[in-house]
Amino acid sequence: MRTERIADTDVRFRRGGAGSRAVVFVHGFLEDQYVWDGVIGELGSAGVETVQLDLAGLGERTDAHGPFTLDRFVSEVRAVVDSLDKPVVLVGQSMAAPIVELVAATRPERTLGLVLLAPGPLAGTHLPAEVVERFRESGGSTRAQRELRRQLSSSLSEADLDRLTVIGERVRPKVVCALVDCWNAGHPDGEMPSRYTGPVLVIRGADDGCVTAEGAEQVRKRFVAADTATVDGAGHWAHLEQPAAVAALLDAFLAKAPAADTATPRVGQQRWTTAFAEKSAGSFAEAFAEDVVLEATVLTRPVEGREQVKQVLAAASGIYESLEFTYDSSRGPRTYLEWEATAFGGMPIQGVTILAADDDGRIVRAAIHHRPLGAALRFSAELRARLHGHIDPAYFYDGDRQPARPPAN
Repeated sequence: MRTERIADTDVRFRRGGAGSRAVVFVHGFLEDQYVWDGVIGELGSAGVETVQLDLAGLGERTDAHGPFTLDRFVSEVRAVVDSLDKPVVLVGQSMAAPIVELVAATRPERTLGLVLLAPGPLAGTHLPAEVVERFRESGGSTRAQRELRRQLSSSLSEADLDRLTVIGERVRPKVVCALVDCWNAGHPDGEMPSRYTGPVLVIRGADDGCVTAEGAEQVRKRFVAADTATVDGAGHWAHLEQPAAVAALLDAFLAKAPAADTATPRVGQQRWTTAFAEKSAGSFAEAFAEDVVLEATVLTRPVEGREQVKQVLAAASGIYESLEFTYDSSRGPRTYLEWEATAFGGMPIQGVTILAADDDGRIVRAAIHHRPLGAALRFSAELRARLHGHIDPAYFYDGDRQPARPPAN
């Protein structure tokens, strides 16, 4: 085990083991980096390095100055990820689940997967004022913290309760209040599908009264490729209550995660899926290189240039009533995405999108293949109507005109 520091900061992190991949563990509310020791001790995956750190105001950093915000925590964890010389799997518990999701969203090319344990929703819990006040007032109160943990767990030992209480009572009351505000208010990104599109595992304790089965499902649904798992005999602190069970789930996840030597950049794909989720021309503009070229089944010829392409795709995203990316694969700078959608009152549409990105991850060429033919023709005619006065109608199918017949021999 060795300790390193991010230059010009008080952020320190511990590295254990060795391997081509790293698992970065981020602790939750009123905890510290050492709560993961039991899980790490049970891990059986070979070729994996483990990384632990304390968030500002907690653990060995109780004297850290503010602000204590989600953005600050994301910046610290991202700095740790950037300092590692390998791709990572990010593990976050409770309050840390939104933190690691936001890190993954900004570092998709470095992130092999996410494991969210007893995850708080990125959009925030928005608990009733009287409940929030109980958490805020727990700062500096050994009795209050111990009682909250007892209520939300099912098999925490007295030793673990003592240990967590000691960790929590060292946190300054004003920091406790700031942390409560973080996970209760949440982040604006939580109101939309996740920007991270890689593999995700959502884990909850079967007896967790804070993160219910319904709550875990709501978290799962925000991701393109996410599974759920339940740990029996555990509440909100499954990593302490049942460390071997949590380690087994993590080992299984690591076994299925992309190998480090085959991981490929996903920046272009990330920007593409985010743009479709947000349905705005501005989001598409951020995804594209200036000279981007768009080809599609619904176009009579390619559309060229960022300005025109962003208008076409912003209009197209507004036609879909639902859109789900069901499979992706990458090879070098090229990404293949399969998707399923509905439009026009539930009409099913399927397709494949091929993206080519430059060295900066900006998309330089996109090819979108729609099926079946009837849906593609209707889609093209609808684009023609929506973009009237903005894009030359010759790019689209004229629904009032029969397709030209091939000349006779």
